[in-house]
Amino acid sequence: MTASQQLRETLLQTDEEFRRLATQHRDLDSRLGELSRQLYRTGQEEREKAVLKKRKLQLKDRMEEILRRHSAPAAVPALEPSIRG
Repeated sequence: MTASQQLRETLLQTDEEFRRLATQHRDLDSRLGELSRQLYRTGQEEREKAVLKKRKLQLKDRMEEILRRHSAPAAVPALEPSIRG
């Protein structure tokens, strides 16, 4: 398992927001799969598909933001300016 996969697994267990986003992302993916399997879609279903794709991307972007925040190295404290005498 890669470090990225380990971090995802850890966040799924420890971060409520990440877990909620992942669940919503999975649900949208499932609905999009249902729509994609239909041979014919109504105009309303086509619009729904477009909206779901956008929402899914938003969720993924937010999840990636959380992953970056947790994988970034700890901030290095700023050095104090030297005192001139």
